[in-house]
Amino acid sequence: MRVRIALAMVLTGLFACAIGCRKQVDKAAFISAINKSYDGQHVCVWLEPTKLPAQTDPTKDEKTRGYDALTDAGLLIREYEEKKQSRVFIQINKYSLSDRGHSAWTPDPNHPDSGNFCFGHRSVDSIDSFTTGVNGSGSKTAEVNYHYSFADVPAWAKNQEVQTAFSSAGAALAHSQPGQDSLVMNGTTWQVAK
Repeated sequence: MRVRIALAMVLTGLFACAIGCRKQVDKAAFISAINKSYDGQHVCVWLEPTKLPAQTDPTKDEKTRGYDALTDAGLLIREYEEKKQSRVFIQINKYSLSDRGHSAWTPDPNHPDSGNFCFGHRSVDSIDSFTTGVNGSGSKTAEVNYHYSFADVPAWAKNQEVQTAFSSAGAALAHSQPGQDSLVMNGTTWQVAK
């Protein structure tokens, strides 16, 4: 009987410690660390920097749809030009940055005539679950599962035509998405492990 009581007390103590230890982890600290790791990491409409001004043949070039969506959103100016090609004149669309486009344009530091339209950054909506531990150097660690959406999204990126023309924009802004990160305690603050 004494063994059962002692065992029950030990199990109750371990259970209480497990609950208490888990409650000591501040989810807000996880959110802060993850959000900080996404500062300055924006989603862009093109996978690679694009050169502007650009020209497209609207009958052949699949990029025309994206340029037209950005024109409708006020970021580009479209002009038409006729070019002679094998005895036939074809219409070419020329796209350049509008005044509004200049302020939204992120230039490529390596190629001054190239860049991208980038928008928003991840922002954690909720912490779904986490497990904590200790790494080989004795620092606290955490594996954190969460959901995020995008913050600081400009109006042009919310434009339905832009989201349809650029799947990266549409997918990013569609709904809250799952994410996972490994965190490590650095002094008294959590940081995303690189």
